[in-house]
Amino acid sequence: MPRPVSVSAVLPPWLAHALRTQRGPVPWNAVVRGALAAGPLLLAAVLAGRESLGVVAALGAMLAGINDRPGSRRAAVHRLGVPALAGAAGLVVGTYAGQQFGAVPLTLILTGLGLVAGAVSAVGPVASGAGTQLLVAAAIGAGMPLPEPGWQRALFFLAGAGWLIVLRLALPTPGALTSGASDFRFDGERVAVSAVYDAIADLLGAVGGGDAGARRAALTAALDHAQDALAGPRLRRYASSAAERRLRAQYAAALPLAEAATALAWSGDALPARTGEGPRRLALSVRTGEPCGPLPAPARSVAGLRALDDALLHAAEAFDRGGIKTGWNTKAAKENGADKENGAGRVTEAAKETGDKEAAASSGASHPNPLNHAAQQTQQKGLHARTLSGKAFLRTITGSGGREYGFRVALCFGASAAVAQALHHVHWYWLPATAVFLVKPDLGPLVSRVLNRAAGTVFGAVLFAALAALLPQPGGLVAVVAVCGALIPVATRHFAAQTAVVTVLVLSLVMVGGEPPASWSRIGETLLACAIVLIVGHLPAPGQRGGNVRARLEAATDAAHAYLGQVLSGADDRAARWALRREAYRTLAEARAAIDRASAELPTLARHTEGTDEVAATLERLVDTTTACAVHLDDTGRLTPRHTERLATLLDELVEQRERAGLGGEGKGPGELRTA
Repeated sequence: MPRPVSVSAVLPPWLAHALRTQRGPVPWNAVVRGALAAGPLLLAAVLAGRESLGVVAALGAMLAGINDRPGSRRAAVHRLGVPALAGAAGLVVGTYAGQQFGAVPLTLILTGLGLVAGAVSAVGPVASGAGTQLLVAAAIGAGMPLPEPGWQRALFFLAGAGWLIVLRLALPTPGALTSGASDFRFDGERVAVSAVYDAIADLLGAVGGGDAGARRAALTAALDHAQDALAGPRLRRYASSAAERRLRAQYAAALPLAEAATALAWSGDALPARTGEGPRRLALSVRTGEPCGPLPAPARSVAGLRALDDALLHAAEAFDRGGIKTGWNTKAAKENGADKENGAGRVTEAAKETGDKEAAASSGASHPNPLNHAAQQTQQKGLHARTLSGKAFLRTITGSGGREYGFRVALCFGASAAVAQALHHVHWYWLPATAVFLVKPDLGPLVSRVLNRAAGTVFGAVLFAALAALLPQPGGLVAVVAVCGALIPVATRHFAAQTAVVTVLVLSLVMVGGEPPASWSRIGETLLACAIVLIVGHLPAPGQRGGNVRARLEAATDAAHAYLGQVLSGADDRAARWALRREAYRTLAEARAAIDRASAELPTLARHTEGTDEVAATLERLVDTTTACAVHLDDTGRLTPRHTERLATLLDELVEQRERAGLGGEGKGPGELRTA
């Protein structure tokens, strides 16, 4: 029977992307926070007779709600707080610029802000959110008629975003208080770290099959998410609580397991089903805080399996030090007969031997467990937090990606502000604010953004017109704001749905603030912004197009070569190696995401990044091979001809593919490899 063909398979990429929707469980905790954020703030302001301040606070809560994604509480402070600070700054600048300058100088000021915000947005997701809020708030401050001075607007904008951050920190996740976990404040970290162990088990189960590549990519995504979840203002060099120390140790223990699993996937030999049972039990232990039980050890027949066995032992020790008594290993071994079939005896004997070594080390011996030492170094070097130095930050915003991004944003933002003021529309600030969301390439391909924005705005405006005619004011509109705040975390799965919800919410705020209904003008402003962004997005620009993709790919190439150089150097610093491996896979994932977005553009834009997907695929194979080499070098101290020949082939392919993609042929050649 022939397999059914999906709709996306027969549609052009730019249209298929517009129909694509993210999947996953409903984030009920975010829904509750959204319902308690903008709506109650607006209600309190209405009852106090300060509707305009309530509108500003609700805007701050709404924009923070768009950035309120799943993750840890510590990461949420940075993810929500930094864009909120940028938005407050934009509100101050926009307010005073709108009051002091005419149309032409105001447009020039907004264009300059767009140039800076666009360049900064190329740094990463948080920077992109900060750039977006800076420009949106600047447009609102310049054009929205509010009686309060700029500093007061900024203060209440921050209060709205800060209220959502307080809810994010204080409210427990549903079910967290009844679970076996000891501290609900770390539920996001526990979920992220346990997902890493599950991803390792999934990769081990897929070894030798067609899904191994996808499972390795899923493992990278899980490690990236856990790395972000453990980063933030609460994470210090010396953890402040037992729960935090435990989670950091559990994350560090997953790094050698991930390395061994990747090496086994590279070898391609199928593994017994029970190979992934150990990581699966560790994942359950992270989620519940309970002992994980005996960990079956794999047969130590090849280098990858020996590395996996050693990593499982280290993980068991890390979990023990976090509060689980080591006695369960010995007891389980006795119950299972300590035979090689179930592997418990091997784990117990190894743990016993390691325990003797640790006792000797505490008495002055100089041979600690190398995995323990590497994990401690990993934590001490702060590898969970991924930050850019000042030079790297400047290099990013002034590089090809930052320049192209800044140029497009500045041109769209400035042109839309000029056109809007020339039309003398009372809500002229909507046009540049809409253009900001449309011109953001990290939100999806250009045509996909435009189609979804237009459809979402039309639907939202028509829906609001019906609601405004039926509901009492202002109470009914306050209720609409609360409902929309609750829907935002679900609506973010599709840009059109998010646009529809935000449109209803913003139109409700406008009416509560005392302005006339604006449903139909909202549609006209949005369609005009879509036209401006489409025209500017296809204009020729100075320099080479696809700058963001090329910048991401260059960063991935540099990280891959740094990782390869460290492995071939023979250095015995596993903490540094794991850090370089994480950076290599992470930059590759970022490059892949940028390439996928660029490939879904119209052909006139997609052609500028042709061939980059081949470069990314070769880099992934190179990093996988480097990981296999690292594991084999740990085991034998030398590489096999299979490893060296594979590295040389991949390096040659990389040089050729970079030249075809217009990236240049720089990189290590096989001669350098053999010398190393």
